[in-house]
Parts: sequence; structure tokens; C-alpha cells
Amino acid sequence: MQILIYNKHHIDVNLESRDGMLGGPPAYDFSGEHVQHTTCNGSSGLGLYSRPFIESFEETPMLVAVLTYMGYGILTIFGYLRDFLRDWKIERCHVAREREEQRDFVPLYQDFENFYTRNLYMRIRDSWNRPICSVPGAKVDLVERVSPDYNWTFDYTGKVVEGVINMGSYNYLGFAENTGYCADASAEVTMKYGVGVASTRQEMGNLDRHEEMEELVAKFLGVESAMAFGMGFATNSMNIPALTGKGCLILSDELNHASLVLGARLSGSTIRVFKHNNMQSLEKMLRDAIVHGQPRTHRPWKKILILVEGIYSMEGSIVRLPEVIALKKRYRAYLYLDEAHSIGALGPGGRGVVDYFGLDPRDVDVMMGTFTKSFGAAGGYIGGRKELLEYLRSHSHSAVYAASMSPPVVEQIIASMKCIMGEDGTTLGRDRVQQLAENTLYFRRRLTEMGFIIYGNNDSPVVPMMLYMPAKIGAFGREMLKRNIGVVVVGFPATPIIESRARFCISAAHTKDMLDTVTIPPCLAQNGYLFHTKDIKSVHLWPVPPLSSLNSP
Repeated sequence: MQILIYNKHHIDVNLESRDGMLGGPPAYDFSGEHVQHTTCNGSSGLGLYSRPFIESFEETPMLVAVLTYMGYGILTIFGYLRDFLRDWKIERCHVAREREEQRDFVPLYQDFENFYTRNLYMRIRDSWNRPICSVPGAKVDLVERVSPDYNWTFDYTGKVVEGVINMGSYNYLGFAENTGYCADASAEVTMKYGVGVASTRQEMGNLDRHEEMEELVAKFLGVESAMAFGMGFATNSMNIPALTGKGCLILSDELNHASLVLGARLSGSTIRVFKHNNMQSLEKMLRDAIVHGQPRTHRPWKKILILVEGIYSMEGSIVRLPEVIALKKRYRAYLYLDEAHSIGALGPGGRGVVDYFGLDPRDVDVMMGTFTKSFGAAGGYIGGRKELLEYLRSHSHSAVYAASMSPPVVEQIIASMKCIMGEDGTTLGRDRVQQLAENTLYFRRRLTEMGFIIYGNNDSPVVPMMLYMPAKIGAFGREMLKRNIGVVVVGFPATPIIESRARFCISAAHTKDMLDTVTIPPCLAQNGYLFHTKDIKSVHLWPVPPLSSLNSP
């Protein structure tokens, strides 16, 4: 196995290599870019990876970082000036204010949060929460709106912006549709069962379709048992507290989703955060946990749980799962894998990051995922050993107190999953998985060739493109919408303050013409020069393999 990591500002050399599993990679100075390229000979039995593992993360150039901080500084100065004008009633104040008789009450907002919302977020608020009035497929219809008061309120014009290329929805396999096999099956079930169940699973809300869905999910994942929940966020936040508690240790990736963070906090466990996808950082924490034990008493931890995601939705990176599993086995920890963005979107069979790396699902203790993305439905699931799922059925707040999943939603999950597995008698699902892989590689290739700085793994359908400066967030989103392209723009606090970005989500439903429309003048290329988001460095971040390599092992 050969692992090469290039990172100008992070030199971490681990010379230990045990059993050929965790040999630490050397680090080299390589023009300021961070490239991870992992290759190995899978037949040797010593390598953890059976395919190239290529990711790119370029650190913010110094000039760009300085200019970005200056931009925030200027916005802050003008924010305080506008607050002064509002206090003296020179400028109209739209923000809610505390009553005089409530001055001694605990404030509703922290000072910084309130200031940021008033003076920075409101400038670009029109870039988010845009209402749509169609199926969120490859194209979407938007309700046109205008703001008479600088984004404090919005008025609807009554017009509809039709045919906007949808680069923002997590519709990875294109199952967000109102025609076809899945839609027809859901409509038929609605006529038989209705829309709602009006009860919990443990009372009168357990339908035969729920049982069939969970058996199908377990079969799809390759695990003993599975359980479904009505909300993806609650699948994490309400089940992690049932798995760990006081005296337990949670090791969480620093870029984990808010649902994982909330679930860890609600559990009452001790939480320690390791650097994103950094196996040296994770191994050090595992060692320290075993050597030192619990604080003060130094007793052994009751349980050590590692929390990771399959695809990280803001970075586009893929978890280094073979190494995580090797560490988990070596230090006898438990592994909780969130496959919200990777299930359906990765692997030759669309079975997620475990399938992508060709690993054994039994090596993952808790397999979590959602139905809201690749399956075009709603809710989440947890898969694993039968004993684990029986325990969760009686101890999980989400299982005991939440209402049952809607029957048409359940049928959408069943139909789309059977389609992916090929049990519908067609190759439609397999073709969509392959098309998503091709679209992802093609789109990333196009952006790289054009000189844009993009983050993430070569095979990730989440494609972050760096904007950096706060003023570009709203401007880029507006200019793309003028060209009938809907894209998500992201800034602080969802990202680090100097790493604002646009995030493209690739779908199997996208055609080559759609992707070309996004990436050719006068759209993305013109905006790249207009907002100076390209050619910051004249170096490609990683080599792009040919399309023929998609099916290579």
C-alpha cells in the first residue's frame, strides 16, 4: 500500500506500521495544495484499499484570506454604523426589539448572533429559502419574489421561473419524480392506506408495509435487521442517546452533521473531536482513551463510539472507512456510520460507502442512513445486528414516541430500493447508479479543467466550489439564477469564515447538456472571471482519470 499526502502547512510523519494496516503516510511540501492519493495492491492481503482514493483540499491562499477578513471587517464597520442610525431612528429598524419592561430578562439572542443576522445575513438572505412549485427533479420551477426592504420581507409577483436547472437538491438517483414506477406505486398505496397512520408503531400504527420495508432495507444493506424512522435528523439525534450515556466516550469527526453533534450532546457521554478524516488524530485519541480512562477516576470507559459520515455534505469528502474499521478493531471500539449522503450514491450496487470500498457490512456496528436523498422519500433507518435493533425498538425515543411513517412514503422507499436492487425486473436502478458516477466524474473534470478550486473526493456527487469572500455568496447565487441555474451557496457559520463556497449536487437525472449549460459560457465560466473564483492558482488539484476507469476495481 502506498499513501501520499501533500500538505504545505501540516507535516505529520508517523513511522509506525503494524501488520501492514496503519502505516502512517509521510508528508511533503507540494505547492500549498493538499492531495490524498491512495493506491494499493488488493491481492497482497496487506492493503486496506482496493481502488484509488483521491481527494483534494486546497488551503485558502494568503492574499484571499486577508481580503476575505477585510471584507468581513468592512461589513462589520458598516453594520455598527447602521445600528447607530437605527438607534437614532434615522434608518428604519426592522428587527424585533426587547420591550423596556423586559430589559432585565435573559436576551433572546446573543449579541454577535443578533448583529450577524441584522447586518450580514440579511444582505444575502434572498439566496436561501426560495420557494419552488414543482417536483425537485433535474429541473425545477421557482416562485418569483422581490423584496421592498432589503430582504427583511418578500413579496410574490405571481410569476413562475420555469425550467431552472436544479443543482441544489440531494436527488442523487433522480427518484424525486411524479411519474414512473415509484410514483405509480405510491399513488396506489395512498388509495388503499391513506396518507397518515395517526399512531405510533408500538400501538396501532404498524402496517404490513412497514415490516416489508424494514426487511428490504436489511437485505439491501446486508445486515441482520433494520429499523425505519420518520425523520432523518431524529434518527441520529434520538438514537445516539439510547446507545451511549455517562461513562461512555464518543469520538466525533470535526465536520460531522448537526444531528450527530446533537445526539452526542444529548447522550451525556464525554465527547472528543478528532480532525476531519485524519486517522492519526483518531488513533491518538483512541490510545489516550485506553491509557488514561475516564477523567478523575481513570476507570476504563464503558464504551467508545466512533461517529463518522460516509460523504460529508459540506466538503464532498468520503470517509477513510477501511482505516477507521482497522482502528476500531485494533482498539475494540464501536463504529457508528452515517450514510445519509452516500447510500444509493456510492458503490457499484448503490449500497453506500461500505459497498464502495468492498467491505463487510458486519464490520460496522451501527449503519445509519436516510431515505430523503437517493430514494426521493423521507425518514431514516438504522441497520445492524438483530440484538441492537431489538434494543432500539424499546429504548429509542424516536421509535417509542414518534408517529409512524406515511404509507405512500414507505411505498416510495420500497419501490425505489427494489429498483436499485434490480428486483423490479429492469436495469433502471443500476443504470442510474452508473449514470450518477459518470455525471460526477464529468462535472468535476469540467470544473478542474476550467481552473476552479473544488473540494472533495473524485467520486463524490457533492461538489463544493470555493468562493471565499462574503460578497460573492449572494452575487454568485443571483447571477446563476439569472441564467436559469439554481445552486446552493454556503457561508459562515455553516463553513469556516474564510471558506465560503457554492455547492453543486449531481444527479443521475442530469443530462450532459444540462451539465454543459452550467459549466460553459456565459454561465459558470463568465461568473468565474466576474467574481474571481477561478485561476487563483494555475495548478490542477488532482489528476482526473479517464471515464473508462469508472468500472475498474
